[in-house]
Amino acid sequence: MPMQYLKPIFMASALIGLSQWSITASAQNADATKLYNRSLAATCANCHGTNGIGVPEAGMPLINGYNSEQLLASLRAYKSGAREGTIMPQLAKGYTDEQLQTIANQLGKKQ
Repeated sequence: MPMQYLKPIFMASALIGLSQWSITASAQNADATKLYNRSLAATCANCHGTNGIGVPEAGMPLINGYNSEQLLASLRAYKSGAREGTIMPQLAKGYTDEQLQTIANQLGKKQ
């Protein structure tokens, strides 16, 4: 095979290999993002139960009936101090606005 054909063949092979690697990396990033989002919402489980389905009459609010907008409004109110609570104001202040949005989206009831 003449040398003049090797360079295009090599370049095509390299591009195909890189595109396959890119697809794999993209899938891994999506999986990592899902895991991160779920882990943020899981921090609420200690008090509110898995997916916000707590124990009725255990003293903690059941949050599984709220939609994401309602949860986000409540979390923002705790963070700003507009809503009082025992531990929620301190917890909410520890999250960025984007993290609060993620938590609300993860736990909010889908309409």
